[in-house]
Amino acid sequence: MDLNLTADELVFRKTVRAFFRAAVPVDIREKLVAGIHPSKDDMVCWTRILADKGWGVPHWPVEHGGTGWSAVKQYIFTEEMSQTPAPAPLAFGVNMVGPVIYTFGNDAQKRRFLPRIVTLEDWWCQGFSEPGAGSDLASLTTRAVRHGDHYVINGQKTWTTHAQYADWIFCLVRTDPKVKKQLGISFLLIDMKSPGITVRPIQLIDGSHEVNEVFFDSVWVPAENLVGEENRGWDYAKYLLGNERFHIAAVGVSKERIRRIKDLASRVRAGGARLIDQAHFREKLAAVEIRLKALEITQLRVLANESKRQKGAQDPASSILKIKGAEIQQATSELLMDVVGPYALPYEPEERFQLTDRPPIGPDWAATIAPAYFNARKVSIYGGSDEIQKNIIARAVLGL
Repeated sequence: MDLNLTADELVFRKTVRAFFRAAVPVDIREKLVAGIHPSKDDMVCWTRILADKGWGVPHWPVEHGGTGWSAVKQYIFTEEMSQTPAPAPLAFGVNMVGPVIYTFGNDAQKRRFLPRIVTLEDWWCQGFSEPGAGSDLASLTTRAVRHGDHYVINGQKTWTTHAQYADWIFCLVRTDPKVKKQLGISFLLIDMKSPGITVRPIQLIDGSHEVNEVFFDSVWVPAENLVGEENRGWDYAKYLLGNERFHIAAVGVSKERIRRIKDLASRVRAGGARLIDQAHFREKLAAVEIRLKALEITQLRVLANESKRQKGAQDPASSILKIKGAEIQQATSELLMDVVGPYALPYEPEERFQLTDRPPIGPDWAATIAPAYFNARKVSIYGGSDEIQKNIIARAVLGL
């Protein structure tokens, strides 16, 4: 298996890199370099720049707006976008519900939803986790009862990222409580403006509002919003989660973070010497870079095998990518904490940091590092916890 890039792929990398450098708005790029999350308006702006270029959903089939690029070119595109840096397209639409709709949905659903995902006219969120169903997702209790040409939904979802912005939510709901728990689940698309939906914010440790609770109180949903077959939602969810785990590897994101670590460590002095010149720090940094290179090679191997998989099937190696990608993202956030040192202690909300004239405590780049460190703890949980991924690897890869 040859994992080296071809001459054509190297030219493609240069083309993509030049586009990103020219097209990403300066203010958006500066936010990302500083570790500040892009706003909803930033996301919409950048998504539409990509859509106008025809690069909004490069990994989708051509008939739905894709580019026809090979898996390797798609990988190069994502890596270059992460290292520019530029905002990643909204994953809930582009990487999650979109592929589920074009793989398992009907023609009417494809015509209705896919074009609006490409341009971010519809902002999607994910309704999977519940207070009693996180890693054991099949234990979900949100009910959908059929009444004529509608389902009536009652229940609760939690840790719903960006539900405060969302126009639509894709949900796993229980449609048959009498069968084995994995067999009685369906996949529904629900308009967030429907009567009976309540969104309640969950404030995180850094004071930000990223996730929410979503309550469904007798919410009527047209049966035409059922994706695929009733009670087959678990199969569609496994397909979706495989896509999510592949992207959680985030090789390009970690490469950009290492670049930032090196830059900042060359400015910081400890004990009279630059941090980047100190042996103990360089050893820790080199160890992470080696692990990242191994992850990158593993991801390329998964891409090389992609053409051999059946439609809708997922490579169980995506679980390996998810585990190691999460570990490396957390390791790089720890290295940034080493760089920032005692200036990680002051609590300075991102909004105040941007909107007031008072200078931040310590270097101007310090304020976002501690919140990013704490936020990175979640990466080993969402998309299926590390423990669940190890069970998948044991069964599907090792045959245990």
